[in-house]
Amino acid sequence: MEKGTGFFNLYNHGFVRLAVCLPEVRIADVTFNVNETIRLAREAAKRRAVFALFPELGVSAYSNEDLFHQEALLAGVLTGLQKIADETKDLNLIVVAGAPLRVDFRLFNCGIVFYKGRIIGVAVKSYLPNYREFYEARQFSPAAEAISEEISLCGQHNIPFGADLIFEVANIPALSFYIEMCEDLWVPIPPSSFASLAGATVIANLSASNAIIGKAEYRRSLAANQSARCIAAYLYAAAGPGESTTDLAWDGHAMIYENGSLLAQSQRFAIHSQIITADIDLDRLAQDRMRQNSFGRNAFAHRERILKFRRIKIETARIEERLLLERSYDRFPYIPSDPAKRDERCYEAYSIQVHGLYQRIKSSGKDKLVVGVSGGLDSTHALIVAARTMDLLKLPRHHVLAYTMPGFATSDKTHKNALRLMKALGVEANEIDIRPSCMQMLKDIGHPFAEGKDVYDITFENVQAGERTSHLFRIANQRDALVIGTGDLSELALGWSTYGVGDHMSHYNVNASVPKTLIQYLIRWVAKSPDCSAETSSILLEILETEISPELIPGKKNARPFQKTEDIVGPYELQDFNNFYITRFGYRPTKIAFIEYCAWRDKTLGDWPDIPEDKRRQYTIGEIRRWLNVYLYRFFQISQFKRSCIPNGPKVGSGGSLSPRGDYRAPSDGNADTWLENAKDIPESDE
Repeated sequence: MEKGTGFFNLYNHGFVRLAVCLPEVRIADVTFNVNETIRLAREAAKRRAVFALFPELGVSAYSNEDLFHQEALLAGVLTGLQKIADETKDLNLIVVAGAPLRVDFRLFNCGIVFYKGRIIGVAVKSYLPNYREFYEARQFSPAAEAISEEISLCGQHNIPFGADLIFEVANIPALSFYIEMCEDLWVPIPPSSFASLAGATVIANLSASNAIIGKAEYRRSLAANQSARCIAAYLYAAAGPGESTTDLAWDGHAMIYENGSLLAQSQRFAIHSQIITADIDLDRLAQDRMRQNSFGRNAFAHRERILKFRRIKIETARIEERLLLERSYDRFPYIPSDPAKRDERCYEAYSIQVHGLYQRIKSSGKDKLVVGVSGGLDSTHALIVAARTMDLLKLPRHHVLAYTMPGFATSDKTHKNALRLMKALGVEANEIDIRPSCMQMLKDIGHPFAEGKDVYDITFENVQAGERTSHLFRIANQRDALVIGTGDLSELALGWSTYGVGDHMSHYNVNASVPKTLIQYLIRWVAKSPDCSAETSSILLEILETEISPELIPGKKNARPFQKTEDIVGPYELQDFNNFYITRFGYRPTKIAFIEYCAWRDKTLGDWPDIPEDKRRQYTIGEIRRWLNVYLYRFFQISQFKRSCIPNGPKVGSGGSLSPRGDYRAPSDGNADTWLENAKDIPESDE
């Protein structure tokens, strides 16, 4: 990949832009319908989509009833199809239009696939509704009754014909599409289920689907579930303005789903033509199918049916220009941008942590917990979880043995907040000055600091972290308690912990699969809950405003911390983004950087969960490249040995565990070369 325009092009990162078009139609007016089809196809091509789906029988209109048996209409359809082929031959666009076709003296409901003036294939509807308001079996025959597997059409011969066609776009990896029509989705096992098992990643549904109360939600449910079950993109185009309202109404409902998530949707009941587009992440679909081994086993179980599909190759032209994503990516992938969903996510995460700890206490036979409290984010949240667990166990909160342990660089602010928080929560509050024991250790090992020299190396830092943890474990021995870990998922990913007898170790870690960005929102969520006192809420909000620091190297008294974690390991909002897409989807660094750039390049883009205007950040591609390289080196090269032996802790979110007993297993002696080499293709500037 070239670092210039090539990098800033979505087609070079496993994405493809697809369109669903809803033209205004006139009953049996092929000329009008074809002209509108061509107009929308040109618009889709201008938007740099490579695929455009149109509604069921859109060339003739759907609601023709017995007019479908009129020779003039069928002849007009053939003329119209030739015009679509002629007028779209200069477009880099696959067009799928619906039309009635007479084949072997039967009439079939078809989806015609055009590219560059050629008819590539003709898909046929499998299931014809013939109940309530539908009478399709009166006019049409189902795909199973077709005799011919190839037809001649518009002067072209040997055109594949049937319900068993999968179209593979050779130069866009993982883009294979299958076409089904309306009722095909309504049956217990839609044809697209088998097509997906056979490799189709995009399902295109040409539909008519009249409007009645509640039906739109049912359509959404069907499309969402089918896309999720098939691990596929699902495009749906329902007939819109111009269809006959003799007995029915039409709402023009277009939808694009990807693996259960709605990416785009049309305005229902519009009185004009519409077009929607979405950028489909083909890599995600391929990755999820590969990881979800039950998908492959299901395919194997139906291999005889799958092997019957015919595959048709298409090669589209390359799009070379700069083309960023239209699709919106959350900057905080672990945090929903919608406030209601965010509250629900916080409730679930908090409850998982509490109930995980609840069960561990019951199983252990202990009734006390030891927690080190620094006045920072992670230990604050662990203490909140511990206190709430005691409530659930109907034990007094003073069974939480909380210790703040100031060292050589502890600030007045964090020290005071730790003391205030312990008191406000009603836990047993303790303080141990670790400096004497640290000095003894430094003296014992001959460290220059013990001789009065300002040497603040990694040994100096780790002695403090180790002394804290050593104290906590010995207190737990003495008081028959469990040590609760506080380190979070972000720190595990980056290896930002002191191995062994340090903050790496505990008896049970409630934060192990909670990223730093989510912990901030969990604390905020607890602070505004009705169960939280005004005093506790005030303390929690003040802790949230504290700059993140390990506070292990002394700075000026009462000044900002000398050590700022994000200056060393990178902004947590970026590193959590990187970690999500590396561990959840296994994306290449270049793809992650491209998505990250699209999400973070401008302060006005995307949703911002409760972040004030003056605190919103944006990042250049150069900054993204820099911190992604830091992440890749730390994650793949130097940190796995720590993750290979982490304490127990509950998995909280999807892709949210680095435990070797859960989601992530990797060799401790791996290296980062492959990922760092790929990251070299990320440009250093936005130009």
